Amino acid sequence: MASVAFDTHEFIKALKAGGFDEQQAETLTVEMRKICEPCFEGLATRNDIELLRKVLTEMGLRLKYDLTLRLGGMLAAGVAIVAALVKLL
Repeated sequence: MASVAFDTHEFIKALKAGGFDEQQAETLTVEMRKICEPCFEGLATRNDIELLRKVLTEMGLRLKYDLTLRLGGMLAAGVAIVAALVKLL
């Protein structure tokens, strides 16, 4: 789960500077936190992105290896077919 920093102290200070009293600022801060936190549950963290990048790199290398083997196999088969045709004709 992604963890997003919500500085409640700064939020309360800003509300109080805007004219809210202590009780109003604290209540609004608690309610805002309840509203905002579920929005951040699906966010990817830096570690998630690094893991995905690593997996995709490994997959790319594996695909490159597989394609090289297949191309080499097709080339060898083609040469063998041409050699057999040359002998027969």
